[in-house]
Amino acid sequence: MTDNPLSNSRVFKPKSGSPLPSMVQLRTVLMGLLFVVLSSLILLMPIPLGDGSEQLEQGDVVQRDILAPQRITYVSEIQTEIARSRAEMAVAEVYDPPDTRIAREQVARARQIFDYFDSIRGDVYASLDEKRELIAAVDDLTLTDRVLISLLTADGETWSSIKAETMTVLDQAMRTEIRPNQLPSARRRLPTLIGLDVSDEMAAVVVAVVEDLIQPNTFVNEERTAEERQLARESVQAVVITYEQDQRILRAGDLIGPGDVEALEALGLQQPAFEPSDLIGGVAYVTVIGLLIGLYTLRFRPRALDRPRYLGLLFLLLLLFVGAVRLMVPGHTILPYLFPMAALSIMLAVLIEVRLSILVTVFIGLIIGYIADGSLEFAVYAVMGGLVGIFSLGRVERVNRLLWSGVYVSLTNVAIVLIFRLPSNGLDQMGVLQLVGAGVANGAFSASLTLIGFFLVGNLLGVTTSLQLLELARPTQPLLRQLLLRAPGTYHHSLMVSNLAEQAAERIGADALLTRVGAYYHDVGKMLRPYFFVENQMDGINVQDRLDPRTSAQIIISHVKDGLELARKYGVPHDVRAFIPEHQGAGLIKYFYHQALEQADDPSLVDEADFRYPGPKPQSRETAIVMLADSCEAAVRAAHPPTVEEIDKILRRIITEKLTGGELDECDLTTRDLDQIRSAFLEMLHGVFHPRVKYPEEVKQELSAASPAALPAPHSMPVPASTPAEKD
Repeated sequence: MTDNPLSNSRVFKPKSGSPLPSMVQLRTVLMGLLFVVLSSLILLMPIPLGDGSEQLEQGDVVQRDILAPQRITYVSEIQTEIARSRAEMAVAEVYDPPDTRIAREQVARARQIFDYFDSIRGDVYASLDEKRELIAAVDDLTLTDRVLISLLTADGETWSSIKAETMTVLDQAMRTEIRPNQLPSARRRLPTLIGLDVSDEMAAVVVAVVEDLIQPNTFVNEERTAEERQLARESVQAVVITYEQDQRILRAGDLIGPGDVEALEALGLQQPAFEPSDLIGGVAYVTVIGLLIGLYTLRFRPRALDRPRYLGLLFLLLLLFVGAVRLMVPGHTILPYLFPMAALSIMLAVLIEVRLSILVTVFIGLIIGYIADGSLEFAVYAVMGGLVGIFSLGRVERVNRLLWSGVYVSLTNVAIVLIFRLPSNGLDQMGVLQLVGAGVANGAFSASLTLIGFFLVGNLLGVTTSLQLLELARPTQPLLRQLLLRAPGTYHHSLMVSNLAEQAAERIGADALLTRVGAYYHDVGKMLRPYFFVENQMDGINVQDRLDPRTSAQIIISHVKDGLELARKYGVPHDVRAFIPEHQGAGLIKYFYHQALEQADDPSLVDEADFRYPGPKPQSRETAIVMLADSCEAAVRAAHPPTVEEIDKILRRIITEKLTGGELDECDLTTRDLDQIRSAFLEMLHGVFHPRVKYPEEVKQELSAASPAALPAPHSMPVPASTPAEKD
């Protein structure tokens, strides 16, 4: 039928697409801002050192002995740089070959000077003092008065000998390699180049002239020198330092040097110095992450976060684990591999929402990588462990599922460690074994912490956990035990409703465990007045027949209030208590309402509100499923339909009435969900209420109880052919 509401694909007011109420939106924004502020403070706060001292800097005096907390091998950048600098300084400067052009220039300059001297010596009009001043004016030479007088007073033959000897000595001196720093020594060697037959006076003049004319003829090749020194630096291997556990690093009273500061940082015993840029970068990083989580919450609106306690739980868990990141990751070698990322991921996935848990896992992994100086290994290690914990767990309907999840997390951690560590050069086998052990311990630690977290969250914050639901589902639970003893009919009705609801919840992807447990407790209020409800009445005696319709309706309605009081008394969690009022919604008790209208002298005086449940209407898919299962089971049980078609007709009528009556307007069920729910109910109810074939003895007993005239002839007695399915 085209007008059947169940055939329509319309979605009935899904909460995930509706606008946020102002209070919920304001609460979410305020929580987000507070998270950004507190997370920034946590990530940037200084952590006291384990030995109680302040931040240690170069030049400080150590107050007490400092020992290595664990064995560590690290590359010392300081010692490596010292070794490389030594190798670099050991490489001498590389000089170019002697430049002959310089020698020729200086020889040519010497000839020019001697030509000038010749012209002055031959000037007959100048006095000796004037000639001395003219020679002293030559820029290239710095000659004493004694040398000047010798130059001017030497006879022709002596002067010729001086010139010849000067050119010879200059030529010999400039043929050898003269570096700039070797010029003084080259000048000191000049007397050894003068001929032995030259007089001392002539030798003094030659040396005085040549020592001013000789110049460096070879210079440093800066490019080749830099290349040689760079090759020397590169040939030096990195200096690796190893400290054994409990080995003394510094003694009390020692002055801290650069290498000591580096060792303390490598061992995680040194606080990093605070820089203003760290504050800006850290706040900006956390703000971006908080903004993205907030946008996801506002856009997709996980249903659990509509409740303040769940939003507070998310806020508290994020802050706790951000604080744990700050304590465990920076400055440590082994401790970061024990960070229980999977515990946070599992708790958020089970308690709030899987998609939100995946988002938070990725973002916390990014924070870990940021704090660990941009370590890709730590980020991947945390994210992969958390995601495996989410995907391997499911709904935690058994504790062993959590234990197996811990095993999978451990295997993932080991794989990540090996992936990042095995390809590296200089593999430290003992270090890798320690990291592998930490990865295995991380899985066990995460599983244990999740169990503890479920216990604390369930008992202290009032958040419903899977472990609580498993405990509530036990038949020996006190409230269920009382329901069985005082209202056995209601107890068995609840079991039947729970079976129907659980199958339907699994069919549409709702929380099957919560639905089943909620169905167990949805009618616990009936055990205070069990005989006012038809399933608990014996021998067909209905005490309601003695009461007026309004009183009967009020007694029926009161089982909701009684159920809530009992649930609170026995400590039933809020999520399970919600099934007690919501499974009835704001429905009308039609039987007593119409009966009241028939008995009233003036039907207008009958107040419909006296015959309606107080509500609220179902707020979740799970409570809506229990509402439909409760109504459908009761209707089918009362009608005893003989065929599957009759059962299906009843189911369609009940679901259509709830739909058109507005009872499903406030939950997230779609028409497709409703059709799958009806299909699940049909399969279950057909198996329970299928018609049975009577055996011949049963037929004979019924016939013998009838009048003899009504007995058929023996040959006409029906003897049905029974099949195994019919006997069941």
